[in-house]
Amino acid sequence: MRKVILDLAVSLDGFIEGSNGEIDWCIMDDDMNFDGFLSNIDTIFYGRVSYDSWGNYQPDNNADASEKAFWQNIHSKKKYVFSSEIRNDENATFINSDIADKVADIKNQSGKDIWLYGGASLIQTFIQLNLIDVYRISVHPIALGTGKPLFENLTSRLNLELTQTNTFKSGVVQLIYEPLKD
Repeated sequence: MRKVILDLAVSLDGFIEGSNGEIDWCIMDDDMNFDGFLSNIDTIFYGRVSYDSWGNYQPDNNADASEKAFWQNIHSKKKYVFSSEIRNDENATFINSDIADKVADIKNQSGKDIWLYGGASLIQTFIQLNLIDVYRISVHPIALGTGKPLFENLTSRLNLELTQTNTFKSGVVQLIYEPLKD
């Protein structure tokens, strides 16, 4: 069965974005092998705001070839958008009800793993519904002081087991967890 993987950056003090939504503090090191991660997924789950911001993002014409190839790779994935908004979109399938059942159906389809991209409210929903199979949290060497926390409004404890750690030349430490089975 396919896995839903939450892969995202977090500041040392636990924020996934700054107080104005900024993510300019995120580091992409060559040794992070993000292309390797992308090669193991074929589907991306977005919230509507994240999809509207990044789901069809195109780098400007002056971007280097590697950035253009990166976004082409992202856009080659099947996209699902979880939103209360109903929209016909040729680049994505919108889901607005029965989230747990629809995620289970998608996970049971053949294919590679699924990247839970976010945003914050979608991540909270997936945590509450116990829909995340792997947490890949990359802790960046910066404290923001304020912003959008990763784990906000938890209704119960989230017990995780550390399965792997990776340290990168920038000082980013990636922690990979799986939920403990009850």
